Amino acid sequence: MELNSMKDLLEHEVRDILYAERKIVKALPKMANAANSPKLKKAFEDHLEETKGHVERLEKVCEHLGIGARGEKCEAIEGLLEEGEERIKAKGDDAVIDAALISAAQRVEHYEMAAYGSARAFAESLGLTEVVKLLQETLDEEGKADKTLNKLAKDTINPLAAQGAAKV
Repeated sequence: MELNSMKDLLEHEVRDILYAERKIVKALPKMANAANSPKLKKAFEDHLEETKGHVERLEKVCEHLGIGARGEKCEAIEGLLEEGEERIKAKGDDAVIDAALISAAQRVEHYEMAAYGSARAFAESLGLTEVVKLLQETLDEEGKADKTLNKLAKDTINPLAAQGAAKV
C-alpha cells in the first residue's frame, strides 16, 4: 500500500470497507439462523437488506472516485467475523447465545462506524460532497443498527440470559 495523498487514503478506506461489507452480507444470514429470539432474527435479516444497500452505495462512491469497485482484504473484519462464527457454533442457553450473537454483531457495527466516520472525514477534507453524503447515509444506518441491537439486548435478551444464569 502506498499512501501519498488524502485521496489515496480515502480510496484505501473505501476498498477496505467494501471488502468488509461484502463479507458481512455473507455472515448475516448465518447470524439470523443462529438467533433464537424472533426479534433478533428479524434485526439481523433487516440489517442484511440494509447491508446490501451499503455495498451498492460504496460502489457509487467508487464511481465518484474513479476507481474500480474492488475490495481490499480487511484483516480486522476477518477477525471479528471469526469471533462471530465461534458464537454461531456455540452450544448452551438460548438467551445467552443470543446475547453472545448481539455482542459479536455490535463489535462489527462499531468497526464499521469507525471506518465510515474516517472515510467521511477524508472525503470532507477533499471537498467531495456527494461522497460525504453517501458515506454519512450508511454511517447513520450503522448507528441505527447498533442502537437496535443495544435496545434488544437491554430490554429483552440480557435479562432473559441473566435469569437463566441465576437458575444454575
